[in-house]
Amino acid sequence: MAAATMNKPVDVLDEMQTLKASGEPFAVATVVRTVALTAAKAGAKALIRGDGSMSAGWIGGGCARAAVLKAAREALSDGKPRLVSVQPGDALQELGVEAGQSKGGVEFARNMCPSQGTMDVFVEPVLPKPELLVCGASPVAIALADLGKRLDFSVTVAAPLEDHGKFAGAGCFVAGYDLSRLITTERYAVIATQGRGDEAALTAVLAVPTRHVAFVGSHRKAAALRQSLAAKGGDARRLAAVRSPAGLNIGAVTPEEIALSILAEIVELRRRGARTAVAD
Repeated sequence: MAAATMNKPVDVLDEMQTLKASGEPFAVATVVRTVALTAAKAGAKALIRGDGSMSAGWIGGGCARAAVLKAAREALSDGKPRLVSVQPGDALQELGVEAGQSKGGVEFARNMCPSQGTMDVFVEPVLPKPELLVCGASPVAIALADLGKRLDFSVTVAAPLEDHGKFAGAGCFVAGYDLSRLITTERYAVIATQGRGDEAALTAVLAVPTRHVAFVGSHRKAAALRQSLAAKGGDARRLAAVRSPAGLNIGAVTPEEIALSILAEIVELRRRGARTAVAD
């Protein structure tokens, strides 16, 4: 009985929920069409992790596996879904394509198995929400957490424990500025301490992977902070990359307007590549 339990297949939906909860990116491969004899049939699914391992489900043997795993790795890298068509050599010749080529939005691969069937597999990346890391409990920080949640960011607030009750939009809280337990993800950090722990917050943020760091404060204040941290051995390159004043120049005055300007800048940064790809 114990052996049977150990060998029980992992349920795809259960595993999907587990991976989502952990914040781990993965890809879902779904067989959408088969022609002639194939091991897997339409509707079959498999979950593929970032390291290329198939953690749940099944979409057939080696005939399609290599092509699907390759597509999954690429999808997780650029965040774009793919349609892979695994076909026998003669079918590829009839279409005028070679294995490894793309045509009409379809990536083609050769089926080397004796079955010589055709299998179309849709590979979709499932990526965690981008994280908005808000440091501080100022009015701007509170507005950032609220608006960030509405824009579908995963909001993490790092602030003194006694200030956590001020936030309604955060999904994760850090007491103080110890960010060492945060997982690696697509992270955008904003230092909105506004005089209450500026240096501690920026030091902590610069120690974790981030795509963008913004500081709510004047040029003069930011320059003094950079100088202080540089004198203590701070990374000059990362210090220079800190955006200050934070946000787009929209003439913002209120905390809500300042939060809007900051998140507008982050959204512009996130979507820049996607918008260029669509335009191309």
